[in-house]
Amino acid sequence: MMHLISSEHCGTFAKEIAEMHRLRYRVFKERLDWDVQTSGDMEIDEFDALRPVYLVQRANDGRIQGCVRLLPSTGPTMLREAFPLLLEGLAPPASPTICESSRFALDVGESTRDAVRGLASATYELFAGMIEFGLSRGLTDIITVTDARMDRILRRAGWPLRGFGEPRKFGNTLAVAGYLEVSSKTLAKVRETGGLPGPVLWAPVMSSAA
Repeated sequence: MMHLISSEHCGTFAKEIAEMHRLRYRVFKERLDWDVQTSGDMEIDEFDALRPVYLVQRANDGRIQGCVRLLPSTGPTMLREAFPLLLEGLAPPASPTICESSRFALDVGESTRDAVRGLASATYELFAGMIEFGLSRGLTDIITVTDARMDRILRRAGWPLRGFGEPRKFGNTLAVAGYLEVSSKTLAKVRETGGLPGPVLWAPVMSSAA
């Protein structure tokens, strides 16, 4: 199950958000050895203070095993602030119909790794959840900075990245940036490729004042 946690619900889902930050620490600090900001056993950076939307993916046992962060492209983004070289001289996208995804992380058990076409089912759920979120907000594209390995995974899942330019080396990562199309067509393709029967995203409903 994919959960959407927007800024107004952060207090309600404080435990889940803390678990998400610990997941990010395990993936980005311990596994990938990226130069990231940490606080204890959590990975947290300045973009987490910008009221992002988080998508978190739960395993069957209830633990959070996947996540991604989404920010509007009209404000500060990782692409604009930290990776402008990947734009190849182009202006950074800034549109109400475009958001940025970052901190895509998965930590799944060995038994779930061989789900479909070599990708864990949680991968497809996260991709589908991102597209479902985009469609619900009227987005046309999601921009992202990722590494070359994720670029290959996106293509395998049927959601190819339209890159701004060639990959560049940042630390121990070969990074690339580009657009991911948000459309009913791309959602159908990811669902078909991943064997997803229908919508994956759940969002809490704000109660109205009396």
